[in-house]
Amino acid sequence: MMIKTIFKHTFSALAIMGAAAFVPAMAQSGIKYITLETAQPSDTPDKTEVLEFFSYSCSHCAEMEPMFQDWKEKLPDNVAFIPVPVAFNASMQPMQHLYYSLVALDKTDLHPKVFNAIHKEGKKLFNRDAIISWAVEQGIDKDEFIAAYDSFGVGAKAKRATELSDLYQVQATPSIAVGGKYLTSPGMTGTYASSLLEAQALLDQVLAGNQ
Repeated sequence: MMIKTIFKHTFSALAIMGAAAFVPAMAQSGIKYITLETAQPSDTPDKTEVLEFFSYSCSHCAEMEPMFQDWKEKLPDNVAFIPVPVAFNASMQPMQHLYYSLVALDKTDLHPKVFNAIHKEGKKLFNRDAIISWAVEQGIDKDEFIAAYDSFGVGAKAKRATELSDLYQVQATPSIAVGGKYLTSPGMTGTYASSLLEAQALLDQVLAGNQ
């Protein structure tokens, strides 16, 4: 998983690919989730939000992506599943812009391919030029992608993503926020699968309380 303190001051290749060695103490303490002191309002009207805090450079996020997609398809209509790209420092912001550019251009089908490009193909999609080149390789018009990447809307969404990660006190990726109240992660529960089970249990609790 990607730990915030590792990336606050550095963004080395070793940290990018080797963060798996770091496991939060919570995983051994029995704490499976945290409850926010102040519940966060939903940005999606009339729906309960599930936020997936991720980074493209996080190997654990890459491993969990198919699991998240499978879970997303099973969620009820009154739940909004929202990926939130995390930037623990300024050097990670280009990857935020990459994700929101894909959203703006209706190219989220390329979202899993970004993980593959970084973690299986060894592409370093960590700066604007590399990201633009990769997008063009995927068949996206260069001018359209640049316009989206540099747009006010994408910048605003990236800024909001950082605000959300701060509000939810995200310390590592991947992390899952549920209903504006709870945060869990594989680092807390111990495994990928158990983190999704915990998130589902928290979601069931939130939905039951909304009835």
